[in-house]
Amino acid sequence: MRADSIVFGISGILFGVIVGWVLGSQQARTVGPATPAPVAQTQAPPPAGSQAIPLDPQRVKALESVAQQNPRDAQPRIQLGNLYFDAEQYPQAITWYEQAVALDDRDPNVSTDLGVAYYYTNQSDRAIAQFTHSLSLDARHTKTLLNLGIVRAFGKQDLAGAQQAWEQVVAIAPSSPEAQAAQKGLDGLKAAHSPAPSQGAS
Repeated sequence: MRADSIVFGISGILFGVIVGWVLGSQQARTVGPATPAPVAQTQAPPPAGSQAIPLDPQRVKALESVAQQNPRDAQPRIQLGNLYFDAEQYPQAITWYEQAVALDDRDPNVSTDLGVAYYYTNQSDRAIAQFTHSLSLDARHTKTLLNLGIVRAFGKQDLAGAQQAWEQVVAIAPSSPEAQAAQKGLDGLKAAHSPAPSQGAS
């Protein structure tokens, strides 16, 4: 996932049926939207179809200096987390996001980006716990709900939980890109559970 990507497609294999996966970002930054490519996993898929943004060492060094000089300021830590996130270096992103959240846990965007980073490091339970915190801050945060559905479906194989989360996205913001992605997920779940067409009597 890109921290600023909005989800526009669903693809993947879940229980032998293509229903897709979607990961939306929580923060609008400067990178264009990524388009996911097909994957065939039910655990945390790699950020398919995207290209990591190379780290700017000078920018990282400058922000690390600011963070060191301001041990109680969450902002440089958020920015460092974003840089590592965009570079798809999720363990390092987690380190900085965790520090930021420890200083200020009131931003659902940062909280949810941390949750997505957990997911990409195969920590689905921690991701869900972080999304739960995000929703305690903003129960209508559609990107969090979208991601919650993804992790429940692909990280926990909890299709009922995924359906519930995605239905909330559609209900809250029916014309949003997140709702379009959620609806595709719901359509995929419906197709996965549709009975096979019966043969007519001859």
